[in-house]
Parts: sequence; structure tokens; C-alpha cells
Amino acid sequence: MLKIQVNTGENIERALKRYKQKFNRTGTRRELQLRKQYAKPSIVRRAEIQKAEYVQSLKDAEQI
Repeated sequence: MLKIQVNTGENIERALKRYKQKFNRTGTRRELQLRKQYAKPSIVRRAEIQKAEYVQSLKDAEQI
């Protein structure tokens, strides 16, 4: 359970923004979306490889 302490005089929107950021960092939402549907291990592995290739191409382009 996430807890956000709201300081006195702090805007509630600011506290809500901190909550959303903390929630996204935990990866809870992403995990729930992944569990919605079963994905075959081969498809998951293929997606990981594609992501790694994409990140590597970005790094290579940055070095040029």
C-alpha cells in the first residue's frame, strides 16, 4: 500500500501528482496489464529482444 504524506499547506493536486509518480514507479499498473492476458514465453522473449535491439540502435545513433 502506498502512503503519501501531505504536508501542511501543500496543494492536494501536488500530493496527488506525487502519488501517481510513486504508483508508476512501483510497476503495479504494468504488472496488472501483463496479467490480463496470457502471453506465450516465446512471444515475451521476442518482445524483449526487439526492445533490446531498439535501445541498442538508439545508443549507437547517439554515439555517431
